[in-house]
Amino acid sequence: MAQIKGLGERPLVMGILNITPDSFSDGGRFLDSDKAIEQALKLIIEGADIIDIGGESTRPGAESVSEKEELSRVIPVIESLARKTDIPISIDTSKSEVAKKALKAGAIMINDISALRLDPKIAEAAAGRDAYLTLMHMRGTPENMQENTEYGDLMGEISGFLNDAACKAADYGVSNEKIIIDPGIGFGKSVEGNFSILKNLDSLVQLGYPVMVGASRKSFIGKTLDLDTDQRLEGSLAAACYAVLNGADIVRVHDVAETKRAIAIIEKIAAAERK
Repeated sequence: MAQIKGLGERPLVMGILNITPDSFSDGGRFLDSDKAIEQALKLIIEGADIIDIGGESTRPGAESVSEKEELSRVIPVIESLARKTDIPISIDTSKSEVAKKALKAGAIMINDISALRLDPKIAEAAAGRDAYLTLMHMRGTPENMQENTEYGDLMGEISGFLNDAACKAADYGVSNEKIIIDPGIGFGKSVEGNFSILKNLDSLVQLGYPVMVGASRKSFIGKTLDLDTDQRLEGSLAAACYAVLNGADIVRVHDVAETKRAIAIIEKIAAAERK
């Protein structure tokens, strides 16, 4: 299985491609396979290090779709894209059969928002192909995750949850070097909770796994700035840059070119000499 170049050496930008009718930001725009492939290639030209392809919306309140429907959306795109580029492809799914078929089609990474809770065989799929596996913290499911956003110890619960999930994945045979963790910004968190995660991201870095953060265009930015989804670029860039400065290895974003530019500047500032 191919490697993700630069992981752990520099911040990587993951470009989001939602092949869904109802994703919160770009739902319906790329349901057509040709349009989806065109968008993926655009993200690659803009500098995406990874393309994350999802066929099921995970916005708050979203209902699950059938395995058959999810496969029909993502597999043709993954197969075509894998023939056109060597940029790593990630499959955003919580279904093991979708993951298996996506890996066979050319993906090298599984992005599981349920961290094995909805389908533990996701880990078997990853181990069987020596694929990367991202494990994300979420309470409940996308349909009900925002019903309970209160925590006694937010970072403690997230850290414990992700550490347990990583250990479970390892028990299934996934190598530690292929496990990535994600605090799940926007998934069962309050507005202030999302900011706290960014502020305290270093506590997750200490677990020893690469950390991915997906804050792009999310509602905590919109509610704070009173802006619609398509007006949240500046807030998304601020969140991505802060995450990188606080130890994030991957940022998952809609606006690849802008994020790459912003990270390039903060890296230059961080590397500059203090005089």
